[in-house]
Amino acid sequence: MGKLVRVGLIGCGTVGQGVVRLLHAEGAEIERKTGLRLELVRVADKDPAQARKAGVPEERITADAGAVIEDQDISVVVELVGGTGAAKDFVVQSLRAGKDVVTANKALLARFGREIHSTARANRRCVAFEASCGGGIPLILPLRTGLIANRISAVYGILNGTCNYILTEMSQKGKSYAEALKEAQASGYAEPDPTLDVSGGDTAHKLAILASIAFGCDVDIDRLHVEGIQELDAQDLAAGRELGYVCKLLGIAARTDAGLSLRVHPSFVRKDHPLASTSGSFNAISVYGNWVGHTLYYGRGAGSKPTASAVVADLVDVGLGNAGRTFEQFRILNDVTEPPLYASMDGLRTRFYVRLMVADRPGVMAQIAKAFGDKDISLRAVTQHEPNLTNGSDAVPVVVLTHEAVEGHMREALREIAGLAIVRDKPVMIRVVEEHEEYTA
Repeated sequence: MGKLVRVGLIGCGTVGQGVVRLLHAEGAEIERKTGLRLELVRVADKDPAQARKAGVPEERITADAGAVIEDQDISVVVELVGGTGAAKDFVVQSLRAGKDVVTANKALLARFGREIHSTARANRRCVAFEASCGGGIPLILPLRTGLIANRISAVYGILNGTCNYILTEMSQKGKSYAEALKEAQASGYAEPDPTLDVSGGDTAHKLAILASIAFGCDVDIDRLHVEGIQELDAQDLAAGRELGYVCKLLGIAARTDAGLSLRVHPSFVRKDHPLASTSGSFNAISVYGNWVGHTLYYGRGAGSKPTASAVVADLVDVGLGNAGRTFEQFRILNDVTEPPLYASMDGLRTRFYVRLMVADRPGVMAQIAKAFGDKDISLRAVTQHEPNLTNGSDAVPVVVLTHEAVEGHMREALREIAGLAIVRDKPVMIRVVEEHEEYTA
């Protein structure tokens, strides 16, 4: 018989049910490979029917999370409730009760990581959270140990499957945002209320966690620049493809001379970049280190089975004692690190895609070029399509691709351009993200 690890589960929704089924199906194989016998002692959910659906024996089901936290036989609590309300209480209470915690709760860690980790350390316990970022893709482990010899320079990631699915449908099939979202919901890739995903909030939570570990600092989630995909138009994605780019919602954390740049926004990436070929609900994350260079992590970023895989990997890590030793020894978590110096978005240097709807008359391009030139913005390419004479408008789309420019200057230029009499609609701006430069130091 292997070493017995008694586990309590709080929250038996989609991921929780996946964990129950995985332990049942693969428990013997896990024991063979690790010498650990993971026993699910008690499962709490406010709706006990959820646990029954997963096949949990009736005598192990409870509607009271306290019954799991107070059970002296349980050494590890898995929190899969989500959110930052009751879930936070469950995690803190479990740690104070002398139990290690495994969680997939990115919102909780992004908001209250310092408090959670500090509570664990004070009670000589640990928190394992591989499943919080990237679903089944191992991300925390490589950053925590595999790349520990490196000074990480940047993390670029497609971290939300819902957004990636929607953008894939818009880019490849020309669907509108509304059409692609509706299909994503029908296919189970988007929640009935998709706001957290499409606003960029979910990606921001994950990026804050990854950046904290990658750069060894205490990242404040409120300091991230966050934009979502709700206002993207299929015509811009199509225009980007004509220019050789694919649109992705990226979470970007990068060292700059001005500090740590932390941002989430739609981005055009070259069609031959690995991130561009990541389609559907898949996630992909590029990590750049000064010794290893460019590394790429790809896979299913959400769902019952992939996330359950990461949760159980954490249970094994805790059971073997690896998680506890790493938690105690490494100085990379929020509670033992300092806040970084944050780089301002206004100082960001990048290239830009801009679409303007302008009057079809002589002299228009001269006015546009002057507005950009006055702000030291150099134009790399300008494309004007034929006007749509059937809609009764005199507006024609003009697409501008710039050389590298300062974001603050670009915003000033677009404000001036929007006020010109020749401009019919609000200008559209999408940042063009180039391949991050590998370096050794």
